Parts: sequence; C-alpha cells; structure tokens
Amino acid sequence: MMDAVFRTHVGQLRAHNEDDGDYLNNQQGQLLVLVADGMGGHQAGDVASKMTKQAFRNKWEQVNEYLSADESKTWLETATKEVNEELISYARENPECLGMGTTLVVAICSDSFVTLAHVGDSRAYLGQGDSFQQVTEDHSLVNELVKSGQITESEAEHHPRKNVLMRALGTDDDVKVDINAVEWGQGDSLLLCSDGLTNKVSDEEIQEYVKGGQVTEIADRLIDVANERGGEDNVTVALVQHGNEKKSEGSS
Repeated sequence: MMDAVFRTHVGQLRAHNEDDGDYLNNQQGQLLVLVADGMGGHQAGDVASKMTKQAFRNKWEQVNEYLSADESKTWLETATKEVNEELISYARENPECLGMGTTLVVAICSDSFVTLAHVGDSRAYLGQGDSFQQVTEDHSLVNELVKSGQITESEAEHHPRKNVLMRALGTDDDVKVDINAVEWGQGDSLLLCSDGLTNKVSDEEIQEYVKGGQVTEIADRLIDVANERGGEDNVTVALVQHGNEKKSEGSS
C-alpha cells in the first residue's frame, strides 16, 4: 500500500503558479507521480507544466500491464521524449508560447522499486531509515560549476545565475533524460519537489519533516515553511510513503 499526496502553492510574490504535477495509480497498483516547474513569459510556463502533467496522465491511463524496472525505464524515457515533442510543436503553433519549457521529475512507484526520470532542477529525494538522499542531479549552471570546482556548494546557494537551467522539456528537439531505478520497501518515502521548496528549506530540514506524520501534514508543512521564509517562488511537493495502511489523499 502506498500513501500519496500532491500539493502546490503560488507562493507569496508570484502572480501565477507555473508549477504543476499529480499522481495516479494504474490498474496494476503502480503509482505514477510527477512535478513540473514551468518557465516562459506571459503565463507560458503554466501551459508547459499543465500540458506535461496531462500528457503523462493520459499515457499512464493506457498502461494495462505491470511494468518491471527495465520496462519502467523504457516507458518513462519514451513518454518524456514524446511530451518534449508535443511541447515544442505547440509552441511553434502558438507564438505567444515561444520559449516556454518546464522541468520534470517523474517516478513510477512499485512495491520493490522506484523508477525515476528527470530533466531540469526539480528534485527527487528518497528516505530510507536514517538515510535521506537526493536521487536526482540538478541540470543547472551552478551545479555544473560546483562539479567542475569553479564554485563551492555554499557559493552556489546565492549565485546570481542560480536559476539558469542546462536542460528543460520543450526547449530542445533532442532532450536528454536522466533515468534510474532504486530499490525501496515498507517505511520508505519518496519526495518530489520544485526548487521553490529546496531554495528555502535545507535537505536536513526536509528530512526531519518527512520522518514523521501523515503525507498531507508533511506536504502542507513543507509548503508553509517555504512561504514563511519569503515564498518568492511557486512551491510544489509530491510525497509518497511506502507501506502506510491509510488511503491516499489529495489529487488522484
């Protein structure tokens, strides 16, 4: 049994919420969960993230068989590239949406494994016992600078080009998607989130919040903390707990 919740909030300063996401079970009890952080002027970011969510929902609803870890990887990569093509095509046909794009972090959750795909700087974290690890790597300029040793992680926190992405959906015909599968089991948790959360709440703090309580309480508290600390960006959280006997709440 998996307990899931999705929450998004416009934040304290933005006029529009360009984040989106959802979760959805298929007929085999596997759970698809995703977060998309849109970008682009004139509300085009809203369009990109909403289109991405809806496209993944439509594709997932057509899955009638149980997907293994390898099959999940193939499905996620194919779906992500198809959605990328749909976004690019839509922007070409609708000039007001030129330049739109979105991050994506999406997971297929099964009893024994989680398969992840991501593009951009929205993140996935896996909590297992005392361990809480980021299981995606930000496709951002500052992360590249950190990896190459040009700046430190602490310098990256306040870098003026922190929001510059190296990859996004809808911006390049040949998108590169990071895909991986991780094992998980009863008592573990998976958190997907936009940078509106991680820019305001440290990994250590997130770990403490995720440790206790029901998924709805945890998600609401994380969003509240980001807003209490300024809420300059939209903030979005999708949380899945493995082995909880309570029914899923929120969007479905």
